[in-house]
Amino acid sequence: MDTVFRPLEPGRVHRWGGAGLIVARRCDLTHLPLCLSPAEQRVAGALPAWRRSEWMAGRLLAKRLAGELLGTPAQEVEVLPREDGSPHLLVGGRPLPRVHVSISHTPGHAAAALARRPVGVDLCETASAAAVRRVAEHAFSPGELSLIDLVEPSDPAEPADPAGPCRGGALAGAWALKEAAVKADRGGVFGTAPRRIPLLGLRPPALGGRRRAMAWQAGEAVVALVLTRP
Repeated sequence: MDTVFRPLEPGRVHRWGGAGLIVARRCDLTHLPLCLSPAEQRVAGALPAWRRSEWMAGRLLAKRLAGELLGTPAQEVEVLPREDGSPHLLVGGRPLPRVHVSISHTPGHAAAALARRPVGVDLCETASAAAVRRVAEHAFSPGELSLIDLVEPSDPAEPADPAGPCRGGALAGAWALKEAAVKADRGGVFGTAPRRIPLLGLRPPALGGRRRAMAWQAGEAVVALVLTRP
């Protein structure tokens, strides 16, 4: 079966373009301990149960990533929201303004990325292709939709199902790339920001502006990583 993006092994720390990235299946995180600071406990306690589970999965990965890449004990790392809701790191109660973190989660997966420059990470399940298609006109220009539709299944006899494995991966990847770029810009995906970030390619991923982008297939999801250039 053809896939749009090369595979990425879940559960391991990967490095790309100066960033660290980790993706995991949510079911693999349920048994792992998570040490929360009092401030993090207050944030988690204010969330509904379903949202709290997602929030904790993302923070667990971000803490592990920070511990491995910064050489800091994970229990000393805090991941707290800024006023705009984006996450930032603190170690020993002190913010790290030159270290950027991004977190994403879906019902089945969680991901975290860390870099010395603005970074965005986003996950999109390939099974969500039909939902992406329904809102595609909000995020994509007609030219971008044509670019996505150029990615065909490997077997010419296979019907071009818009939610099929290859086409679904293209839609999921395009959406994840746009949202990861919005996160790197610390913008909002529900405004006009996605339209202002041109998608130039999927094989390999390319975005307009001073951005580097990559995407992988991680289990049943596509994960996109975007770095803004100095």
